[in-house]
Amino acid sequence: MPFATKLTRLLPASLLALATLLMSACTNSSADLPAASAPVTIPANAETLVLGGGCFWCVEAAYELVPGVLTAESGYAGGKRPNPTYEQVCTGVSGHAEVVKLTFDPAKVTRSALLDYFWDIHNPTTLNRQGADTGTQYRSVIYYANDSEKALILASRDRANPGWDGKIITEISPLPEYFPAEAYHQDYYRNNPGAGYCQAVIRPKIDKLKKNPLVQP
Repeated sequence: MPFATKLTRLLPASLLALATLLMSACTNSSADLPAASAPVTIPANAETLVLGGGCFWCVEAAYELVPGVLTAESGYAGGKRPNPTYEQVCTGVSGHAEVVKLTFDPAKVTRSALLDYFWDIHNPTTLNRQGADTGTQYRSVIYYANDSEKALILASRDRANPGWDGKIITEISPLPEYFPAEAYHQDYYRNNPGAGYCQAVIRPKIDKLKKNPLVQP
């Protein structure tokens, strides 16, 4: 859905005015993310991982902090329609989740480390919801390509579950067909740091995650 609609749904009236002010007056840059550079050369040993934890703008920005993550692409997976549009995903009619496809260098960051980080970037105990974002498109989900990857995911979940009082409900499913999201969704936080949703939701998350050992230089 358009950003303004998403923001209106996200915030109560008392906060909407503040967010609107931030949209119009904020001059912050996305300096808290690594600077965008020339197109990334993907090495032959690069691996991928597809997962979702609410709004893909948030998940994408969180993983762009991690050294060794070469690209983080917003997209859709787990639905019934081929080539879904954002509008179809938002209404729930397509059945897709908002996901991020990570391409990473396993010599610099392991799959297990990326999975363990996943439990810190969202709440994996809320069904079809992250904060005020509600709907099946916001479900917590990790997709696996093979039995070996499934075992890593389950082990990571089991390590994290005690910290969430044993209440993790993340979907763990075979990797379905993945569809990249529209161009305007890509690098959304980096390209729109002053937008109200970025300031009210994504930036506080990023500030917290910068303390995570995985993202430290």
